[in-house]
Amino acid sequence: MDHAAVLALYDRDMREGAQPDGPGARIERVGGVVRQVADAQGWNGVVWSDLDAARADGAIAEQIRYYGALGRTFEWKLYGHDFPIDLGQRLRTAGFTAEPEETLMIGEVSGLTFETEPPEGIRLVPVTDRAGVDLVADVHEKAFGTDSSRLRRQLLARLTKDPDTITAVVALAGEEPVSAARMELVPGTRFAGLWGGGTVEAWRGKGIYRALVAHRARDAVERGYRYLQVDASSQSRPVLERLGFEPLTTTTPYVYEPETSGGTE
Repeated sequence: MDHAAVLALYDRDMREGAQPDGPGARIERVGGVVRQVADAQGWNGVVWSDLDAARADGAIAEQIRYYGALGRTFEWKLYGHDFPIDLGQRLRTAGFTAEPEETLMIGEVSGLTFETEPPEGIRLVPVTDRAGVDLVADVHEKAFGTDSSRLRRQLLARLTKDPDTITAVVALAGEEPVSAARMELVPGTRFAGLWGGGTVEAWRGKGIYRALVAHRARDAVERGYRYLQVDASSQSRPVLERLGFEPLTTTTPYVYEPETSGGTE
């Protein structure tokens, strides 16, 4: 893989050319910044910027003013190759809080390993309706210890209104949901994103996460996508590397919560 070329393609298609991630969201391009605006239950934030040292602080202040007027918590998704090189420090100075850094990993489907089946006793079930969404949300809460109400609403809305932009799968041990994940598809691009891979603690280390990645990768191939993208934690990165994914850069969410925020991220 030509890392520089693929990263440039990713920036162009998925960040500068970003599309809304669900019903009711919109993309705005203003002053060297590409941002998504959604309601308080959706994702609000900056996905791409083209800034230099002279314009960065003004652009940061404008996003704080804009989202603050809406009463929205928002995120500036900073990548390791973004400019200016001190953008992260500028965001912290302006009042943003950095969340844990992840690694942007991309795999070209022609070079990935798909020969991975679920462990014995585990079956993978596609999510197509409200009952399936409830299972995904249940896994999310148990695996990550966070509220899943926003995930539940967004996943159901996209499966209902934009079914060509998302798929989801849940792993069942008997009738018990023990792991779940989704794949976000961006029509007109060559990238599909793998998100939300979470496994209930008692079922970790058994190969379920690996099987979910392989399941979604095969689905992406059938749909004609060339690349798979993951924002990988330190725990998932080794698994993804064994499957053929390669690290391209880092990504860090910087979160700003206005005092008048009408919701949380």
